[in-house]
Formats: sequence, C-alpha cells, structure tokens
Amino acid sequence: MLHFAKWKVILVLVISVLGVALALPNVMPQSARDALPDWLPHQTMHLGLDLRGGAHVVLEVDNKEFFDTLIKPLRSDVRSALREGRIGYSGGIKRTGNDVVVRLRKETDADDAVRRIKQLAQPVNAGLFGQGGNQNDFEVSSDGSVITVQFTQAYIDHKIGQGIEQSIEIIRNRVDELGTTEPSIQRQGLDRILVQVPGLEDSSRLLKILGQTARLQFRLLCEDQSASASRSSCEALPASEDENFNYQVRTDSKSTVEGADLVDAQPSFDEQNRPVVSFRFNQKGAVRFGRLTQANVGRPFGIVLDGKVVSAPVIQSPILGGSGIITGNFSIPETNDLALVLRTGALPVKLNPVEERTVGPSLGADSIAAGQVASVIGLVAVVVFIIISYGLFGIFANIALAINISLIVGILSLLQATLTLPGIAGIVLTIGMAVDANVLIFERIREEVRNGKTPIAAIDSGYSRALGTILDANITTFIAAVILFGLGSGPIRGFSVTLGIGIVTSVFTAFTLTRLIVAWWINRYRPQEVPI
Repeated sequence: MLHFAKWKVILVLVISVLGVALALPNVMPQSARDALPDWLPHQTMHLGLDLRGGAHVVLEVDNKEFFDTLIKPLRSDVRSALREGRIGYSGGIKRTGNDVVVRLRKETDADDAVRRIKQLAQPVNAGLFGQGGNQNDFEVSSDGSVITVQFTQAYIDHKIGQGIEQSIEIIRNRVDELGTTEPSIQRQGLDRILVQVPGLEDSSRLLKILGQTARLQFRLLCEDQSASASRSSCEALPASEDENFNYQVRTDSKSTVEGADLVDAQPSFDEQNRPVVSFRFNQKGAVRFGRLTQANVGRPFGIVLDGKVVSAPVIQSPILGGSGIITGNFSIPETNDLALVLRTGALPVKLNPVEERTVGPSLGADSIAAGQVASVIGLVAVVVFIIISYGLFGIFANIALAINISLIVGILSLLQATLTLPGIAGIVLTIGMAVDANVLIFERIREEVRNGKTPIAAIDSGYSRALGTILDANITTFIAAVILFGLGSGPIRGFSVTLGIGIVTSVFTAFTLTRLIVAWWINRYRPQEVPI
C-alpha cells in the first residue's frame, strides 16, 4: 500500500504542481499576469455580482402584448373558418379580455360554427413523433348564438415558456456583445427573467438594451398624412423623437418588409458625418426590399422600430443590394446599442422591467474581505488543530491541505467559473472537511500501533482500512452536491460547484498525496515508531 510506481509519483507531483500554477494568477497583480509567458496559465476566477458589483435586472413578460400576438392570428383563423362555412355573424369578431367572441346571425349555425372552429385547434404537446397530445391550444363554447374561443392555461404556459427560453438566448447574445464576462441569465418563476451582469455599473443602459424588443419594419407611408387618413389601410404610429406626432403608415403586407431577415447591423457614419446604423439583408430580405423600393421611387417609407417611426426618408432610387442605413437623431452610443439589438434579433415577447438595481463595487469589496477573513480563520484553526493532535503527521496533512486549496482555486480558474459568496462558503466548508480523511487514517494508524503492529505495518493498514470509510463519506456528500447543482439555481449552484470540486480534490490530497509524503518519509528515515 505504501509502494508507489514511478509513474504514479510523477502523476501526483504533476497534478499538484499544475494546481498551484493554475491558482497563482489569482494572487498576482494584473501587470505581473500580463508579463507571464504565453505558455503559462493566465486565467483567473471571475467574481460574481455579490463580490464584484454590477447590474441586476428582472424582466417580466408584458401580458397585454403577449395576448395581442396570440389573439390577432386566432381572430383571423376564426374569420376564415366562418367564411368557408358561409356562416354569418354580426358586430365583427371581438376580443373580450383574453378571449375571442363572435355573435352569429342565426342560432341554428352554432353547432356548425363550433365544429369548424374546433378543427383549428392544435395539441399543446404533440407527444412522441407528433402523435396525440395532452390538451388543445384553445377551447370553444357556445351560448345560443354567441361563440367564445378561450385559450387553455396549458397553451398559455407553453407559449410563455417558449418565449422566455428564446428571450434568454437573445438576451445572452446582447449581453455578450457588451464585452462583459460570466453574466447570470436565468428564468425566474413562470414569466420572469433574472439578469445579473458583474462589472457593469450602468444598469440603465443594460435595461434599455434588454427591454428593447427590436422588431424592425420598413413600411410605406400613406399618401395622406392627415389624422383623417386613419382607416383600414393605414394606421397611426408615433415618431420616436416626438410621440405627440404620428405618421400614417400602410398596413398591407405588400407595403411592409420585416427586419427578421437582417443578417448584420453596424454603427457607422453618413456623408454628413452623422451617426447612423448600416444594415444588410439576407437574400430573401434583399429581394423583398429591392422590389419595395423599386416600385415606390419618390415615395417616403418609415423605418419602424418597436412600433415607433425612427425616420421617414424618401426612396431616391431602387435599393437592390440588400443593404442600407437607418438615419435618425442618434448619438454614437445609441447607434452602438441599436446595432447591437438588431444584430442579435428581436425578442419573441415584450419584456418589462420590474426590478432594477446596481450593486456597488465597495459592497463587493466588503464581501471579499469578509470571505477572506472567514477563510483565514477557518484555515488557521484547522492547521493548529491538526498539528496539535497529530504532530509530524499533522504537518503532512497541512501540506496536503495547502495543495488542496490550490487545486480548488486552480480548477475554478481553468473552468472560468464565477465565484460568489456561497462559493466562498463552499470553499470554507471544504477546508473544514479536508482533514476528515486524514483524521480517519491517523486514528486508524494509532489503533494499529496500540495493537502492537510495526510502524510500516500500522501505517499501511491504516491507509488501506480507512479507504472504504473515506469513499463512503465523500461519495454521499458529493451526491448531495450534484443534487443541489441539478435542482438549485444561482447561489445554490455556486455553493454546490465549489463543494463538489472540493470533495474530489480533498480525497486526492488527503489520501493519495499524504500517503506519498508518508511513504517518502518512511523510505528516507526508517522510523522505529510512529510519531502520532
């Protein structure tokens, strides 16, 4: 048990030295890290929002906008179904709350109308290979001549969840474009998203970028721009610079090109050196944009962003290359942010801020200082206790403990993990647990010495018989850490990561590394008794 093959000795030493090398950049100043050769590790742990400070924003799905996007196509589908069946209705197809209501001219048409509308329903979860489903997306009921179409709760939850998941990816892309590191973006409850960006001190800018839906449209303006032009073919949209002024824009699809086909958007300057945003379509968008501009030379068209007209230039000539510029009264930072949200795509649902705050770096510094004090106190207490209890073998255990801490920090740096206050708590707990294995081993060695065994036999027996107990204790704790990581979120995950890594490194250092040190000591000094 105390014999080590040469390759095992080399492997243990390489892992220990590599752990120390990976951990060192965390205690070096930035100038020293920059001076390191390229082949040496430079990575450090990222500090979380509670340690470094930054922006904290909670976004919530706009229920009104959400149901607008669901009800508009449903009303169109219901209208088409009734027209196909030649079923007359009066007063139009109306929205009542979050339901669609239609009043039939003849009560005798109610059964046929319900049957036709029900055929439009789709299962919320199609199931394996699209067969079957748990519940339809809407339910239809009739009360005489009044037909009510109501979305099921399962469908509402499904669509909100789908929109949240898509929004998280788009938000992640937008935050990554800001150049920040290790943002925390996660779903909170049914219809909220929590965004934490360490190191970003301007939460208002973050809120503006994240809250912007970024739905871009190019729409022809109506020839009559007076307020009386509001009719079925035109709608009034406010100007972004002055919401008291409205543009009359065309509503038909032939007069609209959607910005969903954009493939790139960059901040730029026009010929007058004014900040603008240049954009480029894919092939499909370029063709539609080219046809629209070619057929409407000399006419104004509105560049509409999130329901507001950013600018309304006149089409001077056909734009056939699939690229152009968005002009407006922009500042340079505004063009940067607008180009960013257009590049990353439009959010599938509108998100409203419900919480916004900035964590100052001074609070983070206080947290780091408190964590350092707790770590030092815990480390000193463990070191003193183990030396008093086990003498020379306690020194061996403390050497392993130092390597253990280096390995934890080194692995976190290699993974570019984010360290938070709960993560520090996990490291402090690991320090306390790190010597558990050594205590089991050393107590077993004492017992074997009392039974009259020779030093080598006692040490060998102590390590071999304690191994099973050590593995049982640490595997159960590791399972708990895995469950915390799988079921928890945010701070809980940070704690479970450091705890899990600490368990693995503790077993390595407390059992394998100390056994190597003890084997070296026995081979070197050939002791006649065990100083424990």
